[in-house]
Amino acid sequence: MTQGSDVDRVYIFDTTLRDGEQSPGFHLDASSKLKIARQLEKLGVDVIEAGFPISSPGDFEACRQIAREIRGTTVTALARAVREDIDAVWGAIKDAETPQIHIVLSVSDVHIDRKLGMTRAQVLQRGAEMVAYARSLCDRVQYSPEDAGRADIDYLIETVETMIAAGANVINIPDTTGYCLPGEFGDLVRRVINEARGSENALFSVHCHNDLGLATANSLAAITAGARRVECTINGIGERAGNTSLEEIVMLLRVRQARLGLECGIDTTQITTTSRLVAELTGTPVQPNKAVVGANAFAHASGIHQDGVLKDRLNYEIMKPEDVGLDDSRIVLTARSGRHAFHHRLGRLGIKLADGKAEAAWQRFLLVADTKREVNDDDLRKIASGESNGNGHATAIDVPNEHNHVADTLRHMIFG
Repeated sequence: MTQGSDVDRVYIFDTTLRDGEQSPGFHLDASSKLKIARQLEKLGVDVIEAGFPISSPGDFEACRQIAREIRGTTVTALARAVREDIDAVWGAIKDAETPQIHIVLSVSDVHIDRKLGMTRAQVLQRGAEMVAYARSLCDRVQYSPEDAGRADIDYLIETVETMIAAGANVINIPDTTGYCLPGEFGDLVRRVINEARGSENALFSVHCHNDLGLATANSLAAITAGARRVECTINGIGERAGNTSLEEIVMLLRVRQARLGLECGIDTTQITTTSRLVAELTGTPVQPNKAVVGANAFAHASGIHQDGVLKDRLNYEIMKPEDVGLDDSRIVLTARSGRHAFHHRLGRLGIKLADGKAEAAWQRFLLVADTKREVNDDDLRKIASGESNGNGHATAIDVPNEHNHVADTLRHMIFG
């Protein structure tokens, strides 16, 4: 896993097409899944989880198409710890250049008692039998002890030991319900890696949910504790509140590499394109304040922030927009903007105000900014030109109807 003397490699496992697609109201047909898989390959993910083949003929076919086309990236799919599921996964992905079978079986007492109706010993036996069966088909087998975040730690360690002995060469530790705090999840992962016999023979991965908004923090804690693969999704989509966001964990590793000493193989300039494709095909827009890929992630509206960014990006930006595939930061003109941002945007439009006209234009800007959420480029052109209306008064800029009476009053006060 070591990539050079000082930097460790973190592998990125993308489950957008499996856990991400399980989001309520989401559906991706085979064609859409293949489009996303092609983009994930371009993005540079290490593993694509293509789906859950036993769930439907359509998902089986989508997984098979992805496995046959995608090269240079491991392709996996999910199976419960039953032979029929494993056969379905192998039938769907066996033509991949690098196939992997992913098996999931509960490990917490809550799940064992209330979901499976089994004993701990029965779960261990079934898991080991199914891992051994999967290894008879495929050289790469991942085992996920579901709900590890709420499991008894000693039983979790016993489970990991048993599955490695049975042939699992990837162990994924899931915080299935998003329950853990970063410190305790990091401690859990550290103990499993340090105490489970045979752990040196497996790659340790983590899969965190975002029910308490801690998925990225928990994934980072696990990496710091020794895990070297992170399961995540584009835009953080997934069951309930979603999963660890790929763009967040990747940019965290990049921005704080000097501190963390870790790297991954993602081409970050493809992040925005990938995010927009997933949003389009799932029909689910990204929230504006979403880290890294939200519309406001590189937008500045406060006059203080705008002035600082225009003087030097480092004043308020810890990432370059170009690093994630954007052309530039966005200066949003509002009533909170200052003169620096106003004249900057005019300059970007190729507009230079004549001597003595700047103050009047600024006052016209303030008038419009107080009646609109954002002053756009068309507004700016009218403001700069002092465009007259039918009465010979300056600027006739459209504003929302509910503000028209305010705008009329202000126009009269400023322009006569």
